[in-house]
Amino acid sequence: MSRPEILFPLFASLETLEGVGPKSALAFEGLGVTRPKDLLFLLPHSGIDRVRKDSVRDVIAPATLTVMVDVGAHFPPRRKGGPYRIMVRDVAMEWTLVFFHARGDYLQKLLPTGQRRLISGKIELFDGVAQMVHPDHVLRPEEEADLAGYEPVYPLTAGVTQKSVAKAVQSAVARAPEMPEWIDPALKAREGWPDWRRAVVQVHQPTDAAGLAPTDPARARLAYDELFAHQLTLSLARSSMRKSAGIVTAGTGTLQARVLQSLPFAPTGAQRRTMAEIAADMAAPLRMNRLLQGDVGAGKTLVAFMALLVAVEAGGQGVMMAPTEILARQHHEGLAPLAAAAGVRLALLTGRDKGGERATKLADLAAGRLDILVGTHAVFQKDVIFHDLRLAVVDEQHRFGVAQRMELGAKGRAVDVLVMTATPIPRSLALATYGDMDVSVLDEKPAGRKPIKTALIAASRLDEVVAHLARALSEGRQAYWVCPLVEDSEVLDYASAEARFASLRAALGDVVGLVHGQMPPLEKDAAMARFVSGETRVLVATTVIEVGVNVPNASIMVIERAEIFGLAQLHQLRGRVGRGTAESNCLLLYQAPLSESGERRLKTIRDTEDGFRIAEEDLAMRGAGDLIGTAQSGLPRFRVADLERQAGLMAIAQSDARALLTIDPGLISPRGQAARVLLWLLDQDRAIRLIAVG
Repeated sequence: MSRPEILFPLFASLETLEGVGPKSALAFEGLGVTRPKDLLFLLPHSGIDRVRKDSVRDVIAPATLTVMVDVGAHFPPRRKGGPYRIMVRDVAMEWTLVFFHARGDYLQKLLPTGQRRLISGKIELFDGVAQMVHPDHVLRPEEEADLAGYEPVYPLTAGVTQKSVAKAVQSAVARAPEMPEWIDPALKAREGWPDWRRAVVQVHQPTDAAGLAPTDPARARLAYDELFAHQLTLSLARSSMRKSAGIVTAGTGTLQARVLQSLPFAPTGAQRRTMAEIAADMAAPLRMNRLLQGDVGAGKTLVAFMALLVAVEAGGQGVMMAPTEILARQHHEGLAPLAAAAGVRLALLTGRDKGGERATKLADLAAGRLDILVGTHAVFQKDVIFHDLRLAVVDEQHRFGVAQRMELGAKGRAVDVLVMTATPIPRSLALATYGDMDVSVLDEKPAGRKPIKTALIAASRLDEVVAHLARALSEGRQAYWVCPLVEDSEVLDYASAEARFASLRAALGDVVGLVHGQMPPLEKDAAMARFVSGETRVLVATTVIEVGVNVPNASIMVIERAEIFGLAQLHQLRGRVGRGTAESNCLLLYQAPLSESGERRLKTIRDTEDGFRIAEEDLAMRGAGDLIGTAQSGLPRFRVADLERQAGLMAIAQSDARALLTIDPGLISPRGQAARVLLWLLDQDRAIRLIAVG
C-alpha cells in the first residue's frame, strides 16, 4: 500500500515551492507546515479590503486605502534615522508617503518622480495631514490585476511574512490536482459544495468576509472532507475490532444477583438497560468496544462492576484501569464491599507495590486465584500475566486516545473493552473522540439522590456563609470548602488553602481539616480518612487533589472564587455532595464585579444539574481544545473543521462513512478508491493499513 501518484507533488519537500528556501522551510514548521499539502489547509483567518478608490477623500482615516497616484518630489531625511518623505497626488489632493530606514536609491527605483503607481496601505492623519507609512504594495499600472480586491490574511510565525506565506500558498495551490470525488453525489448536490480543487482555490481567494466563514461552501466542503476522513478511520478501527473474533463470555447471573440483593437501593432503568447492553456484547462472538458515558453520580461504577462479574461468572478475569493512583485506590475501596458481597477475589496493583507483595499478586493473577484486578495503566506491563482475561474496564478521564485503545486491542488477547467517562461530552465531541465505539449513556440519577440547591453569593457576605456553616455543623452535617486555583500555582493554592483553614479553624474550632497537593501521600490519606469517619466536619481542600471521595454525610459544598473555575470543574465538584439522604447545598462564592463570561458560567451551573447541557454550554463558551485539554485528549486536531460551529457536519460524516463501508468494506469501488486518496491526503494512512489487515 503506497501513496497514490496523484499526490506526489503535494508531498514533495517545501523547498520545491517558489520562494521557499531552507531557512523559510524551517520557519514554516512553526505553523505546522512541512509539505506543500499543509499549505492548502493553512486557511486565511481574516482579510483586507483593497478595492481601488479614487482619492484619500473617499475613506475616513485611519483606514486601508488602495489608490493610483502620480509620484512627486522626494525629501530625504535631514538627520540619520529621520523619515524619508515622498509627495504623491491622487485625482483630488496631494499627500505624503513616509519611510524609515530605507535606502534613497531603492526608493528612487520603487517610486520614480513623474511616474504613476498603484499603492495600497494604511492611511493616517498626522497633524491634520494625510500620510501613509510604508505602503504594503507598490505596483506599476500594468500590474494592477495582480492585487486582489480582497486580500487574505494568514496566521504567521517567527521568520515568515504575509507576503512569503501568500506566495508559498499560491505555489502549492497551483499543484492541487483534479481529484476523483469521494463525497456522496446527493449530499454534495444538496449542500451546493464545489469540487475539491475548486474548493481549495476558493478558500484562498475570498472576495469578502463571508468567504472566511465556516458556512462558506468551499470551507464547509474542506471541513467535511476532514471529518469524513476522520470518521472513516474510526469506522475502520471499529469494524476491524469487530472482525477480530472475541471470546464468548456469557454470565450465569448468580454473582450479579448476590450484589443486587446486598444493595440498599434498586438500580435505575438506565443502569439496567446499560448492564443488559454490555452483557449482550460480551456474550457475542465479536469483541466489545463500548463507551459508558454518565454524569457525576449516575452510577457507572456499579454498571462496570456488574460487567466484571459477567467475566468472572464465565470463568474468566477482569481488570479495571484508572489514570492515577489516587483514583485506582478509590475504585478499589468502592468495589471492595461489592466484591465481598459477591464472594469474588479483588486486588489492587499500583506502582507502590514492590518486592514480595507484588510477586505474590502477580503469581495469584497468573494462576487464576485473583478474579478482578484494579490498578493504573501499569497493569499492562510485560510481567503482568493474566490466567484468562476477558474484560478490561478503562476509567478514561480523557487520558486515553484512539491510538491507545487500538494498542490495547493489539495486545493479542481478544479482550472486551469498556471505557468509562464521567465527563458528559457534547455529541459532536463524542463522535470525534469515540466514533470507533458503541456508546451507552447513563442519563438517570439513582433513586434517592436529591437535587442539589445551588446559590451564588458575593464574597462580601463571607461571614454569613461561615455562620450558616456553624449551624449546619451543629445539626451533624459535614462540608467541603474548596479554595481557588490561583494562577495554576500549587504554592499559591497551598497558601490560599492554609489561610482559609486558619480562619475557619478560628471560627469553628478543631473540627476543620485541611488537604492539599503539597502534603505527603500518607498525610493526605490520613486527612481524608478523618473526614470520611466524621472526626473532621469541614474539609478545606484545593482542587489539586481529586476530591473524589464518597462521603454521603457531606451535604455542603462551598467553592471560593467560583468565577475562575471552568464549568465542567464546577459541575464535578458539586457532584461530591448530594450522595446521602440530607438535602444538599452548593454555595458559589464570587468576587464582584463578574465578567460577562463569569456570570454566564455561574448562572448555567445555578440553573441546571444536567451535565450534558452544561457540557454543550462549556463547548460553546470555550471551544473543543480547551474543553478536554487537547494535549491529553486523544481529540484530533482539525485544520479546517470547527467542532463548535460544525457539529452537524460531524454527525453527517459519521453516518456517511459507515454507509460507505457497509456497501464497500474494502473501499474498492470508484468512490471507495477516491476515499482512499482522501485518507492518504489527510495522513490517515493508518486507516489504509486497517483495510489491508481487515
